[in-house]
Parts: sequence; structure tokens; C-alpha cells
Amino acid sequence: MKPGKVTFKNHQNQQLVGKITLPLDQDPHNFVIFAHCFTCTKNLLAIKNVSNALTSQGFGVLSFDFTGLGESDGEFAETNFSGNVQDLIAAADFLKENYKAPTLLVGHSLGGAAVYFAANEIESITAIATIGAPSEPVHVKKLLQDSVEEISQNGVANVLLSGRPFTIKKQFLDDLENQSLLDLVAKQKKAILVLHSPQDATVSINNAEEIYKAAFHPKSFVSLDGADHLLSNKKDSLYVGKVIAGWASRYVEIPQQAKLSTKDEVVSSLSKEDNFLTQMKVGSHYMVADEPIDIGGNDYGPNPYELVAAGLAACTSMTLQLYAKRKEWDLQKVEVHISHTKEEEVEEEVLKDVFTRHIVMNGELDEKQRKRLIAIANKCPVHKTLHQGSKVVTVERESL
Repeated sequence: MKPGKVTFKNHQNQQLVGKITLPLDQDPHNFVIFAHCFTCTKNLLAIKNVSNALTSQGFGVLSFDFTGLGESDGEFAETNFSGNVQDLIAAADFLKENYKAPTLLVGHSLGGAAVYFAANEIESITAIATIGAPSEPVHVKKLLQDSVEEISQNGVANVLLSGRPFTIKKQFLDDLENQSLLDLVAKQKKAILVLHSPQDATVSINNAEEIYKAAFHPKSFVSLDGADHLLSNKKDSLYVGKVIAGWASRYVEIPQQAKLSTKDEVVSSLSKEDNFLTQMKVGSHYMVADEPIDIGGNDYGPNPYELVAAGLAACTSMTLQLYAKRKEWDLQKVEVHISHTKEEEVEEEVLKDVFTRHIVMNGELDEKQRKRLIAIANKCPVHKTLHQGSKVVTVERESL
């Protein structure tokens, strides 16, 4: 799976542009579709922060520009709320065909209203989370204020929203009038999480109350105290993402990775279908190893040589600090930078592994002390192991 820009077609065969955000260290266990707010785009900073918080918990996230907005095709003036719902269904079809069918919908503001309607048409969805959503789509008319009468009389009007000009046609308002969100929510049998700020000046907290009262259980409400409507404070949007991830884990299926166990110091486990992604237990710590993308891996973890280099770097840092403390030298901080290469040994005609180690030492140290610490680096246990060579004994076990 590759993160980055994606494109897909809506029900009118127009191209929509989206962005896939994926976890850094695993394949996503579930996919989320994020629906942005009215006249916003996928590039809203809050969407990025919420998505990053979700991917840190193993979710993959698709955010995209609705028709007529951002990079997507179409004219905004020709769109409406029903079209946004259809765009969400098209996004779900794209994920199902190219990645995995989505299980969670997240919507912000009017996008929150849209995900309730779309969820009815997307079979794979088991959970819905909305942020600052209106209890009825027609709430948008309040944002248009004085332009509503002009739109009704003339059929169209140019309005300024967040400092940007938009053309709104009467069909947009008519479409909003025909949507009844509370009636829909009252019949919905999917898990719902309502997130809303009491200080939201764009969509009042009363909307969250109405949605929550109308919904069936399982339903949850989280107050975003102090947050504004656009979640412009990074802490607020990261918090929202973490809350959604934790809540959704009760309502989406997350495969459990069997914990490795061993009587030895280290164990690794690699199944046939996992390519190079190797599960490891190193002492009492769990981690993964992988290979770079250019040789067929997913780069979800360090490769085997990086793990060896990491051992050398860690051992060098520990050894130098231990020695400096015993000598009461002012070694405030030590950094060890290591790169691995192979070079040909002319006489033996073999490739030899070379670990180049760069040491940065901060503190009030004189030249003699620095030279001594560099010499001590060569005495760290892992350095000795690599320099002297080791014996590896391989024995097959019938069972673990």
C-alpha cells in the first residue's frame, strides 16, 4: 500500500482528488473516510492532524475534495448536499476496489451531516464519528444569512464564505430542505460518536444534543471544551483523532497480533503472507523489522543491518557515558551516528561489512579527554563482538 494522492470518479464521472494517509509501521487494520466541512477542502489542517492521530493507531484514512472544491472537478454552484453524499459513496467504492472497504466514517460540520446519510448506503460501515455537525443540513442557511432571500428571489447569488467567493443556487437550498437528519439517525443502527465544543460559535452545542437524543445505542458524546469550530488549535484536533481511534476500536474489527514468547533473549516470527514484515520480541520489548521499499519491503521497521547498527550505536553511547561518569568528566550528551556499507577485501576477494561510526560529544571536555573517550568507544562490548567476529550455532527445534 502506498500513501499519497489518489483520484477516483464520482457518480457523474467527474474526477475527485483525495489523499491516502497510512500508518508508518504496519498495514492499516481498518480504513476511514473523512468528510470535510462546508466549502473546506482535504487540506484543512485539522483534517491532517485528525488523520495522523488515527494512522498512529493503525487506521488508514482517505480524505478528499468534494465535487467543485479544491482539486476535484466540477462547479461548486452545480453541487448540493445530496451530491456530497454520493461523493462519499464513490469514495467508499474506491477504497473497496483498491485498498479495503471502509468501516468508519468521520465527518466535520456539514460533512458530519453527510456521513450519516452516506452510512446508510455503505454496507461496510459499522461506526460514525462527527465533529461539530449540525442536527439538520438546512442549518447551512444560517451561514448564508442575508443571501438567502436573494437566492430565493433570483435563483442564484454570489456570497463570501471565510473570505472566499462562492456561487450558491436555489437548488442547493431546496436540496437542504429535503434532508431530515434526525429522522434518519433515529432509524440508524450503527455506533455513533458525537464530538462537539460548547464554545462552537458556528454550530451550537444544541445540535449535538439533538443528534444524541435521536440516536440509538451504542452512542457516545464527547465535549470538546475550549475548541473552536474548525479545531484550529493543533492540540484539539490531535485529541479528537485519538478519541475517535480509541472509541472506534470497540466497533470495528482489529486483528490481534499474537504475542511472541520465548525462553531466549530474542525471537522473530514471519508468516508467508507478511512479505518481509517480521514480528520480534527483543528482551521484554516488542517491535518489527522490515526491508526497504526498493527491495520489496514496506519499510515498516528497521532492516536487519540497521538493527545491528542500532545495537552498536546504543552500546557506544552507554559505554561512553558510563566511563565519563566514573571519571567525573562533563560529558553532557553523546550522539552516535552509524552507516553501514560493504567494501571488497582485495586479498580475500570477499565483501566485508563496514560500520562507519561518527561520535558527537557535548560538554566541557579537553582534547585529552575527547581522545580517551574515542578510544573507549572501541572497547564497547558490541564493538568487540563485531570486530572480533562471533560464532553462530544453528539448531532446529521441533516446537517452541
